Formats: sequence, C-alpha cells, structure tokens
Amino acid sequence: MTTLSNHVPDPRLVTAVAEHGDGPLHRVNPWTKVGTVGALVLAVTVFDRLVLLAGLYVAVLVVYGSAGLPYRRLLGWYTLPLLFVVSVAGPLAFLEPGTPVWGAVSTPLGELSVTWAGLVLFAELGCRSLTVVTFALAASMTTRYTHVAYVLGRLLPRPIDQIALLTYRFTFVVLETLEDLVTAALARGANLSEFWANRRLYARILGTTMLSAIERSERLVKSMEARGYDGDITLYGDVPRPPALELAVVVGSYVLVVGYAAVAVYEVGL
Repeated sequence: MTTLSNHVPDPRLVTAVAEHGDGPLHRVNPWTKVGTVGALVLAVTVFDRLVLLAGLYVAVLVVYGSAGLPYRRLLGWYTLPLLFVVSVAGPLAFLEPGTPVWGAVSTPLGELSVTWAGLVLFAELGCRSLTVVTFALAASMTTRYTHVAYVLGRLLPRPIDQIALLTYRFTFVVLETLEDLVTAALARGANLSEFWANRRLYARILGTTMLSAIERSERLVKSMEARGYDGDITLYGDVPRPPALELAVVVGSYVLVVGYAAVAVYEVGL
C-alpha cells in the first residue's frame, strides 16, 4: 500500500487496520469509544497541571500500543498537530512571564526570553493536542466502517450524516487520482522535492485532481440515482448498547473529570 506522505494518515491504511485487526480495542463497543472521546476532550480542557496532562497522554499511548497499532506511523502523523502547537504555543512561550531559562535575546521589539512557565505552557498545550489526536486515531483504526456509518447516522442530523459518509467513501477515489498524477509526473522527470520551484506543477496537479474529482462525483451521483438513491444510504448493521462494565468506565471517567473541575478548579466545597 503506497502513501502520498508519511505525515498524513492514509484512510486506506486506517480502514484496513480497522477491518482486519483483532486487538483488544477492536472489541470495545463503538459507543464506548465515542463517550471516551468526549471525556478526554473534557479532561484536557479542565486539567490545569502538567503532571495530570502528561499522565493522561501516557495512558492514551499505552491504550494505542495495546491495540497493536504502529507507533512508527504515529510519529509521522504527529507532524500536523505539532505544527499547530508550535505556531500557537511557540510565541506564548516567549511572552509568558517568569524566570528565564536562558539569557534574553535582543530583537528590534525588545528582549525576548523563554521562561520556565512558558515551557510548561508549551508542554501542556502539546499534551492536550496529542492526547485527543492519539485516541481519535486509535478509535478510527479499531472501528469497522459499518459501525462508524451507523454511529454517524445516529449522531449527526440529515443531510450532514450523508455528506460525511459520501465524503469518506469518495476520499479513496481522490487519493488514487492524485497518486496517478504524481506517478506520471515523476515518470516524466519531474522533481517535486522543492515546492516553490515547482509551484506551477503543483498547481496543475491539484487542478487536474479537482476537475477529475468533480467529473467522477457527477458520474457517481447519476449511477446512485439510477440504482434508486433517494438521499439516504441504507446501513445494513447495528451497534448494540455498551456492556455494563464499559458503560460504568465511561460514566466513571465523566464523574472523575467533573469532580476534579468542581473541587480543584472552581473550589466547590464538599
């Protein structure tokens, strides 16, 4: 299976692992995973200490590895979220008041220095982002497509659920078209290592991909309508309710997070 980039999750790899994998996380109810994602988002929002955020991130990494998912791929997929963290938290690390880690650097705007408080803030934002990203990847790589479609159909209103399902299915067609164009360009001696020097070639490849995607989407709509599509993709599957143990774990996680927020953050007396 080829990939366009090691820094972007390949939906074909994600789907293949989800359909053919048999790790412990594959056997967890999809509704439990949805509830856990909500609890994680709430936890990384509420937790205000680096120790708690780092511990939560390590726990998610352990869950990711216990499911038999590749850590090497995960390191490459961290590129985009880390780029977001650096662009947002990087300047804040210089602006946070506190004890400087090194000496101040003179700039036209004045002296700038990275403080210990700034480094802690950078680490906290990094743990918050990577925790949610890691578990979202683990959940998507351990949930079959039929289960994902069923859950989306129940959670999202129409026609948003139909748009999400069709977009996911059509992503594979766009990737194949883009890979064919890149392979053809490389076979003709193109050099895609430098973006700015080959910006016109990149623009032609992107434009051709979009035009081909539009043409294929029009043919897809006509073929679906000829087969009786009326705006509703019938889902032949069902996701049962979570077992009592998984439901207790999800409810307990929300209780812990809300309890921490009430006691430690908002200082509500018991």
